[in-house]
Amino acid sequence: MTMPHEVERLQARMQAAVKSNWKVFLIEGIVLTILGLLAIAIPQIASVAVAIFLGWMFLFSGAVGLYLTFTAKGVPGFWWSLISAVLAIAAGVILLVQPIAGTLTLTIVLGAYFIAEGIATIMYALEHRKELSGRWGWLLASGILDLLVAAAIVTGLPGSAAWAIGLLVGINLVFGGTSMIGMALAARNG
Repeated sequence: MTMPHEVERLQARMQAAVKSNWKVFLIEGIVLTILGLLAIAIPQIASVAVAIFLGWMFLFSGAVGLYLTFTAKGVPGFWWSLISAVLAIAAGVILLVQPIAGTLTLTIVLGAYFIAEGIATIMYALEHRKELSGRWGWLLASGILDLLVAAAIVTGLPGSAAWAIGLLVGINLVFGGTSMIGMALAARNG
């Protein structure tokens, strides 16, 4: 069990670390914001870049999984591990060989995610409303926004595959970058 004074000391150390490294956070925030703005400006290129990046991640994780599967032959689930590694390698190769086609698949998955997330968030908001907790309207609005994003993605297929992933990654990078800039400036001034 952590004592309150230990928590306070840990928080003070963390604040000191952020304050002494505020320039690093500022630079990271600026780079993320610039990359995000570029992704928003040219979402087609960003979408393909994400597909290629994921292709390399699948290929690398599959190769590592394949190696580990064969080094641990006596472990239960060998065949399932082998199948998983081979599927990851295949997915990686497909994304690397045909990244544009891969963006279509990734966009369909993204649309399905936003539908599921929107429904779950709306249901969560309605549960909070029943309990009379405050701010449930923000959850409801977030869920509705998720469904609107999903509708824009799904109804725009296959054309939305060219821009959806790049645009959403760009927006995420801009928000992440600007929050890092804000944190860095607050640490510098604090």
